[in-house]
Amino acid sequence: MRKILSGLRIATLEDGGVAHGLMEDGAIGIDGERIAWVGQTIPSGWNGVEREDFGGRLATPALIDCHTHLVFGGNRAREFEMRLEGATYEEIARAGGGIVSSVKSTNALSEDELVAQSLPRLDALLAEGVSTVEIKSGYGLNIEAELKMLRAARRLGTMRPVRVRTSYLAAHATPPAYKGRPDDYITEVVLPGLEAAHAEGLADAVDGFCEGIAFSPGQIARVFDRAKALGLPLKLHAEQLSNLGGAKLAASYGALSADHLEYLDEEGARAMASAGTVAVLLPGAFYALREERAPPVGLLRDAGVRMAVATDCNPGTSPLTSLLLTMNMACTFFRLTVEEALAGVTREAARALGLHEETGTIAPGKRAEIAIWNAEQPAELCYRIGFNPLHQLVLKA
Repeated sequence: MRKILSGLRIATLEDGGVAHGLMEDGAIGIDGERIAWVGQTIPSGWNGVEREDFGGRLATPALIDCHTHLVFGGNRAREFEMRLEGATYEEIARAGGGIVSSVKSTNALSEDELVAQSLPRLDALLAEGVSTVEIKSGYGLNIEAELKMLRAARRLGTMRPVRVRTSYLAAHATPPAYKGRPDDYITEVVLPGLEAAHAEGLADAVDGFCEGIAFSPGQIARVFDRAKALGLPLKLHAEQLSNLGGAKLAASYGALSADHLEYLDEEGARAMASAGTVAVLLPGAFYALREERAPPVGLLRDAGVRMAVATDCNPGTSPLTSLLLTMNMACTFFRLTVEEALAGVTREAARALGLHEETGTIAPGKRAEIAIWNAEQPAELCYRIGFNPLHQLVLKA
């Protein structure tokens, strides 16, 4: 079925095309699930096709949240209080809080209960024009619980009009039963769990947390070696609290992305640029942790590293379910331009998930996933705080 969306100011977000500048009085032709054409003149052969006029509203690609921990049980509001009282992220983690706290709450829930608790968070994202959400495991830390989280994530994708991409993140923290034995945990839980997730078709990618309170580059490399052997794409939490060379490691494996990156150095940035590894910036965690060291955005720009932006929705360090607010934070805290922020939640977020051939720009051949806003300029999407100008989300799935 064909349809024309007209009367639009279109930010296509194409590389080398209309990005911050807009296509005035533009139209989009949709044929089935795909965009057939974009322009100011309706092609021959489309006369008489159903047309919907949007009265000069702004059109962008539908938004993409490329880094979330959306599926979890419980909350960590008490840790929020602890941080207000002066405790650091590391101190909370070493005292038994942090990720391990969410593990207890998540393991106590059934798959159905996990879905029920996660669905409102997903709905909050979708209400802001999001069409694609990445969801990680990582709060199970045993094989069956990690698989349960991934199954819950898959189910969420069947309950709403959204594309869900899953990442296997068992290498998130060492559970108490393996305290002081992270290598044994990798051997006995992470690797066999990865095999099981792959066999069940539950993992679209494999992630890890390379940090002093988590896993060393050598331990992450073991996980990445197995993932590569299974043909799974890679992602990595890297350089959030210190510089262990995680970004360079991720790049050496051709990872889709390295995320956080507050302590990234020039060598890591060059490696990412060479490998095409996307930098995923997570201002929600920077804000919630009251960090003072922002990711080196200037270094990333100079090196030519593509930058995505995501909520990092999680119970402890970024309880954030607004990608619009995340864009504002990215501009305010990290000094991204409006164009960089919007590209970061569309084109580059798609690239960070390996989906850039399918979505993330408004271009012929891409899937018809378009957000239409009660706005005139892209800056309005980054400028307002706590306001949702979405008019309509067009999804031809």
